[in-house]
Amino acid sequence: MDTSPTSLFDSYEQDFRQIIASIRDKLEGDAQGDAAEQRKAALRRVEMELDEADEMVSQMEIEIQGIPQSIRSSYQPRIKSAKADLQRYKKLSKDLHAQAARNDLLSRPGMSPGPSSDDPYGTSSDRTRLLAGNDLLEDGSRRLMDSQRIALETEEQGADILRSLRGQREQIQNSRDTLSRADNSIDRASGTLKKMIRRMYQQRVVTAAIIVVLVLLIGIILYFKLVR
Repeated sequence: MDTSPTSLFDSYEQDFRQIIASIRDKLEGDAQGDAAEQRKAALRRVEMELDEADEMVSQMEIEIQGIPQSIRSSYQPRIKSAKADLQRYKKLSKDLHAQAARNDLLSRPGMSPGPSSDDPYGTSSDRTRLLAGNDLLEDGSRRLMDSQRIALETEEQGADILRSLRGQREQIQNSRDTLSRADNSIDRASGTLKKMIRRMYQQRVVTAAIIVVLVLLIGIILYFKLVR
């Protein structure tokens, strides 16, 4: 398992690039196709993947804070590039949404291609349809704004959760370091205790030797006294 300080950043960046590639394929493919339902389905999937890409960028911004200062500067341009790509595809998705809404409006039965020569604004029915189309576009814009607001709120919540997880990971790392130091202290204490035990046995041997010598000396003295 890669435990380098840049491993999580690299992982999030790789996920982001994969999501962006998927978004690009959809926007350049199904989202511009002839079938209306196919376009709508592709744009819905693009919206979900844009949210995922946004989350990846947020995680990259959090992870870069843990990268050592000496190499952090080389990672800043990568975040800027990711943000630029994300904004570009968000704009393209929004433009395709608006285009799809216009196409749906123009494809409705009874829609007049243009105003008559007698009425420069067209018939009352045409004006009603145009107003309804404008309402539809405004409703679509409101929904997009609501989706962006929800995405921002979700992003903030995700950032808070990630910060909390980072704090917990640091606490676990600190606990691990404390246990490691405790193990080292126990090893040193065990070594000291073994030395003390060896010295105790050495002192016992020396004491026993002294006692034996004293006993021998006393025996010799008593022997000479008895001989006299």
